[in-house]
Amino acid sequence: MSLNTFDVAASGMMAQRIKMDTVASNIANVNTTRNPDGSKGVYVKKSVNFRAMYEDELSRGARNFAANYTDAKFDPIKGNLTINTGIAMNQGLVSNGVRVESIQETDNPVKLIYDPSHPDADAEGYVELPNINVVEEMVDMVSASKAYEANTVVAENVKTMIQSALAI
Repeated sequence: MSLNTFDVAASGMMAQRIKMDTVASNIANVNTTRNPDGSKGVYVKKSVNFRAMYEDELSRGARNFAANYTDAKFDPIKGNLTINTGIAMNQGLVSNGVRVESIQETDNPVKLIYDPSHPDADAEGYVELPNINVVEEMVDMVSASKAYEANTVVAENVKTMIQSALAI
């Protein structure tokens, strides 16, 4: 355990906050048919892409650690294979947190609704609206909120462990 754990939790909280902001923007613009400058244009749904951050020095040490301490057991009766490396790894790399790699506009097509009274309706009476599913957005919001909460719990637990160690 080290202060690096705080950095990992903080990076997760920051990434999830950005995701929640993006989802909120999508929900707020579910009926937007104009650009910010007032010109005609449908809002395009945005999505957040995360990327794990790796640190080369930690990665080399982790590969050596994993090579020496990897334990694999197969239970033929249950058919279970258990691999225990004692460290979270991805292709021999130790994650040092997460970052937002990009916020991209999705390729979702627009949805057409028939509303001839709408000021942005075309000659046939159809209006283009963003193809945003509010239910999906709310699921993304709850997921990001729970992930944010999990990272705060990690930070609090590490803080408590450090305080307990200092009290010894």
